[in-house]
Amino acid sequence: MFRPFGRPKSHAGKYAPNTIQNFGGWDWYFAFPDTSISAPMSNRQNSGKWMYFFQDKQGRAFANEMCDLAVGQGIVQEAKASAKDEGVACFYIDGTDITAHQRVIRFFLDHNMIQRTKTGRLYNISFKFDQQTRGGQYGTDFAAQIKLEQFVNLETGEMLPNPKL
Repeated sequence: MFRPFGRPKSHAGKYAPNTIQNFGGWDWYFAFPDTSISAPMSNRQNSGKWMYFFQDKQGRAFANEMCDLAVGQGIVQEAKASAKDEGVACFYIDGTDITAHQRVIRFFLDHNMIQRTKTGRLYNISFKFDQQTRGGQYGTDFAAQIKLEQFVNLETGEMLPNPKL
């Protein structure tokens, strides 16, 4: 059901103040009351996301729970997950904010959202700026500017004391 201006009706999630289910192929989670896909962020030009990929219905349920929890706990102001059983969850922050990166990464580590290699080393996942997404940078065309190794010792999983962007 849509409200005026084409916005879908929102409701409170378990943790997040507002959620929108299956709008544009995504389940959205917002920390602010005026839900809008172009919601306010301190600097939209630097907006980007840490991503969690899932492959089945159980993974989708976990991704949605994590989006709801991250927004509800103030880890991020906005998150979304694919509204299908194989896809991605995106946790949005200002990509120039080191503290925001640390919050999301700590959340990912605490909830086992970063895969490990057979030797136990964390995969060096990437942060993706929205400008890169809008520019069609996917797969081999994508060159990460920010990676997990800038914040975490990939061998031990310990946060680095003085991360740099």
